[in-house]
Amino acid sequence: MKIRKVGVIGAGQMGAGIAQVCAGIDKEVILCDINEEFVQNGINTITSNLQRSVTKERINQEKMETILSNVNTTIQNGNLSDCDIIIEAIIENVNVKKKLFADLGQTTKKDAILASNTSSIPIGILAEASGRQANVVGMHFMNPVPVMKLVEVIRAKTTSDETFNTTFKLAKDLNKTPVLVNDFPGFVSNRILLPMLNEAMFCVLEGVAEPKAIDTVMKLGMSHPMGPLRLADFIGLDTCLAIMQVLHRDMNDEKYRPCPLLIEMVKNGKLGNKTGEGFYKY
Repeated sequence: MKIRKVGVIGAGQMGAGIAQVCAGIDKEVILCDINEEFVQNGINTITSNLQRSVTKERINQEKMETILSNVNTTIQNGNLSDCDIIIEAIIENVNVKKKLFADLGQTTKKDAILASNTSSIPIGILAEASGRQANVVGMHFMNPVPVMKLVEVIRAKTTSDETFNTTFKLAKDLNKTPVLVNDFPGFVSNRILLPMLNEAMFCVLEGVAEPKAIDTVMKLGMSHPMGPLRLADFIGLDTCLAIMQVLHRDMNDEKYRPCPLLIEMVKNGKLGNKTGEGFYKY
């Protein structure tokens, strides 16, 4: 199957990044969200990213304009009906995603690939909801999408060879490095990463050290480019909590229990970089 037209649902930071890299290899892209403000914010994000690349002379102005011309927008999922692949990048909520995949299973063309950028939710759950399990796959990009090379391509037990191979090839065409991952909660990246971030939060909660000290230990002692608490702020503490809740529930293991401090901060609207305050102020 050849991918010519890509639908991206969710115009936030991840969705906008996915739309940008797909448009960057001359795919026709439709960026979809629930209202005009959200899709316009997505276009603004893409424009800002591209302008930065022009300033740094990574691309020229003509290439920027070509990429932007490859992206159209909509607020109706039905307008994605003729896309070859639809990549979902919405809120990390299993019920919301299941509802979306059920809708896509009814409204998209029968051979369309339905891919999810979920951080932790098992792909098999979304595949079952769609009613066309062979066509569903995980395509987990890293943030920021235009910069990070890794894509976890998650294969559920029901994912067909054609679906997997086509998605894997698309990731390569995007100049990414795809890695086959089997369908388990959190996959590889977040099953390893999020418990580490969660443990750093326990260190704050228990008074082991202040956030800056914890991050300095991990940067200078473990050669991490960014400390775990700064990274959690960058990811979004609400997203971190959602992933930990999925791991805790689906793995049924107390080692994945979300830190009470994380729960409290999310409850109080301190979500990190996007709200101006998390473990740091921005």
